[in-house]
Order: sequence, then structure tokens, then C-alpha cells
Amino acid sequence: MSTVRHDVVFGDAGNRPLKLDIYNPTATRNSTAVLMLHGGAWRRGDRSLLAPHAMVLAEQGFVAIVPEYRLVEEAVFPAQIHDVRRALRWARKHASELGFDPARLCLEGHSAGGHLALLAAGSAGDARLDAPDDNVRIPTTVAAVAAIYPPVLFHLGSEQPLVGSVPAQALPGADVSEEMAALASPTFHVGTHLPPVMLLHGDADKVVPAATSRRYEQEVRDKGGKIDLHIFAGFPHGFANHERVRPLVMTMIGEFFRRTVVEPEAYVFGPSRFELAAARG
Repeated sequence: MSTVRHDVVFGDAGNRPLKLDIYNPTATRNSTAVLMLHGGAWRRGDRSLLAPHAMVLAEQGFVAIVPEYRLVEEAVFPAQIHDVRRALRWARKHASELGFDPARLCLEGHSAGGHLALLAAGSAGDARLDAPDDNVRIPTTVAAVAAIYPPVLFHLGSEQPLVGSVPAQALPGADVSEEMAALASPTFHVGTHLPPVMLLHGDADKVVPAATSRRYEQEVRDKGGKIDLHIFAGFPHGFANHERVRPLVMTMIGEFFRRTVVEPEAYVFGPSRFELAAARG
């Protein structure tokens, strides 16, 4: 079980406050927090969509933080990543009172939220994506990131130049120039600074094809990064919201954060018996 604090103000959008919900574990905490970002094609949806997902993580001992971000009808890109960075900085600033280690702040996102999670994880330190009023002295780095069927690459025009790319017009603001399309693309922010990544995708996804995550996985591996990719046979876009699938997906994500952030020392494997036998000759 978990306890929930709703409508906590974490920032100012200029004409209104930005709010988040906090799901606190009632069982043993693991000193790790997960900032969770909802989907909805950057045009719809709200943080309440992730309430059941956040509860699962809280039941596993994580502090689950679910912020809102402005949708494109209210403000075009990069407003969305500005809001995510505001939420990360707020969470890190309040880590002590929330009961987690600021070095153990993670990101998780679904669809458009997965895009923002990967973008935030890959662009930490890139001043081009800071809001003018941000307290840049507070870092936006995260310890790990999990993304479910995320867009990762944008292109201008109607023709797809690269496998896994989606039209930039889907994210107004990213479609004004090649430079902005690249700035909005998590693929172009992959580097040695990227924390461990987990991707989950269905091979029947017609909204964001699984080739998108496969392309991102290859980019991370080419740069020497750490990444897990899980492809689910026959699953369409949005499968993580299915009541039978959601517990499985969130358990996998929780286990990924435990393995990479909470207690990586518990997952150290020695040589197998076959390797030992071979070494003995």
C-alpha cells in the first residue's frame, strides 16, 4: 500500500502553478525515487493516468513522483522538457523530506512521457533545454531511466528519412527547424554520460513502431552505454495500461531500478560451473 499527496506545487508555468502527486511507500523504503511521466502524444492525458503504475512502484519501496507537464495546446516544445527539468530539480531539492537519496533519482515514462524521460536523461547539462528561470545550480542528472514505447527521433517533412523517425509536426515547436527537431530527439543526446536505460515495446505497435526502440538501443550500444530492450510479441501501443499487463511491466521496471540503482551489488554474478570446469582443464 502507499499514501498519496496530491497537488503539490513544484513550479510556475508563468500564468499558473505546476503540480505533482507523491506516492509514498508505507513499507520499507529503498532510498530511491522515480519521476514518472504520462503519455498522450504531448496533446492529452494527465498525471492521474499513472496513479495505478505509481502505486505498484510505491508498494515496492520507491517514492513515486508524478508531475504534470504543459501540453502543446498550452505551450509548444520545449515547454514540456522545461517542466520535466523543473520537476527533477524540485525533487532533488526536497529529497531529504521525501525520504530518498538525491543520487538515486530515476525517470520513467510512457509514450510521449517516455520521449521526455529519455530526452531529460540524455540532455542533463545541456543549457539549451533549461527554462530561463531555472535554478541551474541544481543538476537534472538521473541514475537510470525506463521508457515504454517512446518516440526517439524526429524529422521534418512528410517523408521518413531514417528508420524509427517520426514527423516533427507531432510535437509543435520541434518542427520549426532541423536544429529544433534534432534538439527534441533523444537519439541525438546519446553519449557516455547517459545512465542505464530500459526500453519496453510491443512488436504490434502501429503508433510508434518497435523499430524506434531498436534504433535507440543500437545507438546506445554503439556509444558504449548500458541498455535493456524488451520486445513483447503481439502487443500494441499502450499495452502497459492493460490491467493484466501493468503489474508485470511495473515489476520489471522496479527490478531494473533495483539492479542498476538500489542494490547493484546483489546482482554480481561469478563464473558459471561450466566456466570453472573449463578453467580447471
